[in-house]
Amino acid sequence: MAKKKKYYVVWEGNTPGIYETWKSCELQIKGYPNAKYKGFPSLQLAKQAYNEGVANHIGMRSAGKKKISSSFKSIDIILPSWSVDAACSGNPGLMEYQGVLTKDKTPIFHMGPFPHGTNNVGEFLALVHALALLKKENLGQVPIYSDSKIAMGWVVKKKCNTKLKRISKNEKLFTLIQRAETWLRTNKFSNPILKWKTKEWGEIPADFGRK
Repeated sequence: MAKKKKYYVVWEGNTPGIYETWKSCELQIKGYPNAKYKGFPSLQLAKQAYNEGVANHIGMRSAGKKKISSSFKSIDIILPSWSVDAACSGNPGLMEYQGVLTKDKTPIFHMGPFPHGTNNVGEFLALVHALALLKKENLGQVPIYSDSKIAMGWVVKKKCNTKLKRISKNEKLFTLIQRAETWLRTNKFSNPILKWKTKEWGEIPADFGRK
């Protein structure tokens, strides 16, 4: 019987990444002190594990609720998960948004800045961006945290209910809004979108730190 193919994730090594053979993986860990690596039966699982981080797969459980021991106090937060947030200088003003791994704030995506935007629009686009990326990469039902009830409601309704006026300065932004709304109407997803409890947990990991 042919040996089943494995994919190897190297979190800490000469060149972190995903490798399709043990030989290529070995080159990344040989001579590297305390290298962190693990094999997985499919590329999808390997990608998910690489994004989730080494702590979720070596010496710790990788699903369900667990306690965070990094920058947070001892609180129960679902891991693995993503967190998204937006920042806007003015209302309207220069806006940008991003997504990170909840556990250690590892960046996943960052968009902007966009002129003449609003924070709520950024929060909405960040959520849809995360949903679309998770589906594109086949990463499964990874939960997404947001601290914006308004944006979460817009995602449920598949409509960005902003009062922002469309002008030449924010034409690109409105193109992104239309694209996000179209994605929501034409795609199904099962990722839980969860409210980040700022009063209990502090700022969301994706926060830009400008308050």
